[in-house]
Amino acid sequence: MGSAEGAGEQLAFIRETVRRARPKAARGLELADPLPVARVLVDKGVLSLDQYFDYAVPAAMDEEAQPGVRVRVRFGARVGASGRREGGQLHDGFVVERLAASDYPGPLAPLSRVLSPERVLTPALLRLCRAVADRYAGTLADVLQLAVPPRHAGAEAEPSPPPLPPPALPDPGSWARYPQGPAFLGALAAGRAPRAVWTALPGPDWPAEIARAVAATLSGGRGALVVLPDGRAAGRVDQALTALLGPGRHAALAADAGPQERYRRWLAVSRGSVRAVIGTRAAMFAPVRDLGLVVVWSDGDSSHSDLHAPYWHVREVALLRAAEEGAGVLLGGLSTTVEAAQLVRTGWARPLAADRETVRALAPRVRTVTDLDEARDEAARAARLPSVAWTAAREALERGPVLIQVPRRGYQPRLACGRCREPARCRPCGGPLETTGADRPPSCTWCGTPEPDWHCPECGSFRLRAQVVGARRTAEELGKAFPRVPVRTSGKDAVLAAVPGTPALVIATPGAEPLAEGGYAAALLLDGWALLNRPDLRAGEEALRRWLTAAALVRPAAAGGTVVVVAEATARPVQALVRWDPAGHAALELEERAQLRFPPVSRMASVTGPPQAVADLLGLVRLPEGADVLGPVPAPGARGEEVERALLRVEPGQGAALAAALKAAQIARLALRGSEPVRIRIDPPDIG
Repeated sequence: MGSAEGAGEQLAFIRETVRRARPKAARGLELADPLPVARVLVDKGVLSLDQYFDYAVPAAMDEEAQPGVRVRVRFGARVGASGRREGGQLHDGFVVERLAASDYPGPLAPLSRVLSPERVLTPALLRLCRAVADRYAGTLADVLQLAVPPRHAGAEAEPSPPPLPPPALPDPGSWARYPQGPAFLGALAAGRAPRAVWTALPGPDWPAEIARAVAATLSGGRGALVVLPDGRAAGRVDQALTALLGPGRHAALAADAGPQERYRRWLAVSRGSVRAVIGTRAAMFAPVRDLGLVVVWSDGDSSHSDLHAPYWHVREVALLRAAEEGAGVLLGGLSTTVEAAQLVRTGWARPLAADRETVRALAPRVRTVTDLDEARDEAARAARLPSVAWTAAREALERGPVLIQVPRRGYQPRLACGRCREPARCRPCGGPLETTGADRPPSCTWCGTPEPDWHCPECGSFRLRAQVVGARRTAEELGKAFPRVPVRTSGKDAVLAAVPGTPALVIATPGAEPLAEGGYAAALLLDGWALLNRPDLRAGEEALRRWLTAAALVRPAAAGGTVVVVAEATARPVQALVRWDPAGHAALELEERAQLRFPPVSRMASVTGPPQAVADLLGLVRLPEGADVLGPVPAPGARGEEVERALLRVEPGQGAALAAALKAAQIARLALRGSEPVRIRIDPPDIG
C-alpha cells in the first residue's frame, strides 16, 4: 500500500470514527445501550432551524424514549468548562429516530423528560408533514402543530375501545343515479384505489352518498378520511354515517367537541380503534391506519385553505397523502374547481357525474334578471327586487319557504359616493366605511372611527350610497314588502341549521344557508354583480359555487322549484347555473388559464411584504430556469400600511424547486438583515 493511499484511508477512518462516536455522558449519567442517541424534532417554527437535533438518551429513559413520543429538551445550551452542555431553554419536541451514534462530534445534551410514552408521531404522519412543509416552503414544526393535537394526560390514561369488525358492503343506494357510482363503490370494497372528481346532484343526498363510500371502504378492511369545509357539513355526514353504520365505527374530529374529547377521539384513531374519520381542515392529518379513501367535499371553499404558515390547502395535501399511502380519492362538490378539471384532463382522476336527463329532473328552474332590468323596474325598487324576483317570491310563498342569498352580512357593508361612485374611506387610516343601522353614522371597518360629516374628496358630495347591501338591511326591506310573512336571517353572527317547511323568507349569506324541510320553494340570488366583479381570477368560479350551493337546496323544477339570479344573463357563470353545468364551466376556465399560463397549468408563488423586504428577497432568490417574476405591485395592507406583492411563476414540475429556492432565500435574508420575514405563499388561492 502506498503512503499517500494509506494516509488517505487512515484519515477517512479517523473522520468516520469521530463522526459516528458515541455521545459523551454527563458526569454520573449513564446512557442507554445500544441506542444512546435520540434524533429530535424541536418544536421551534423557525426556517433556519427546520432540521433534526441529536440528544443523549439517559438509561432511565431508554424504554419510554421511543420514536414518535413527546419529549422535553434544552435548546440553545452551550458547552461549559466541564465539557458538558449547560443552560438553554426547555422546548417540546418529538423523537423521530433512535441511533447508535451521532453525526455531531461534540457533547450532546441529554433528554430532559419524556412527556408521554404515547407514540403520536407515526412514520407515515412524519413523512406527510415533511412533504407538506417542503411543498409550501414552510417548517416541519409548523405543520406538526396542526397534525398532532395538544396532549391531555387524562385522555391518554383511558384505554380506547377494541376495533369493530369490518361492516358489510352497503347497497349503492342513491349512487345508482350515477352511471359509474356502483363501480366506484365496488372498487373501494375490493381494495383498489379509484380516483374520481364527483359532481354531486342537487338535493340533500350527498351526505348519505359520502357515508356509503366510507362504508364500502371499511368493508374492504381499510380506513377512510372525509374532510369538509365547516362544522355544519361535518355534522350532516356524521349523522349519515351513524344512521348507516351505527355508533363506534367513525370519529368526528370537530373543534366543538372540546380539546380533551377531540384528543380522546384522535387517540382512538391513532391506536387503530376507529378506522374512519370525518372533520374539518385539520382532520386532513388524522393518523388513519391502512388508509383506503380520502374524501374532500367542496374543495373550492376558502375554508380548506389555511390562513397560517405554511398556508397549505386541503385538496393538495389530500393528493399528496393519497399518493404516499396508495389510497383512493373522491373530490366532490356541487361545483367543480379548475384544479379538479385539471386532474380529469390529465387523466389522474375520472369524472363521476350523472347524465343530463337525471340532472334536469332534479335541478330547479333557473331564471335570470339583469341589472338593467332591475334599474328600469320602478315598481319593485322599494323592495330591492325586480318584478321577476318579486313575483317568483310571492308565488313560492304560497307553497313553502323562500331562500334569499345576499353576498354580504351586516347592514350596508360598503359605502361609496352617491355622485361619483368613489369608495368611501376613513380620513385617519384610509379604511372602508360601513353603516350598521339606519340611524347610525358611517364608521371605519379598520379603526372604528365614526365619520358623521364625511364628504367625497373627489367631487365634494356629502351623499353616500351602498355598494353592496347587507343581510340585515335586506331583511328590513323585505319585511316591509311582505308584511305578513316571517323573516329569518342566517349569517356569521347566528347561523341557522334548518328551518321548517312553512312559508317564510330566509335571508342568508353564502355558506350560511339553512336546510329547509322538504326543500325551498324558491331562491333569489341577489347582487350577483358583487360576486362577479371582484378583482380575482376565481371570481366566476366562486360565484358559481355559491349560487349552486343555494340553488341545490331548492325543490326540483317538476315540484315548482325556481331560482332567480340577479346578474348579467350573458356572464359565463350565470349560463353555467342556468344549464346546471359546473364541469363545463371549469373546463372553459381551465382553457383560459392555459392560455395565460396561470395555475393550475403552471405553479405560482406570491411574495408579500414591505417594498424593501420584497426587493431584498427577490434579489437573493435563485429561481429555476425559465421562471417569471410578475411585479411587484401594491397590495392591500392592514391599516393603510405600504405593502407590495410579487408573483413568481414556473412550469409544471418545477414547483418543488421554486419552494426550495424561496425557503433558502428567506433564510438567507433573515440571516443577513435580521428583520421580519415576508409572507411566502405557494399556489395562492387569490392572485387577482
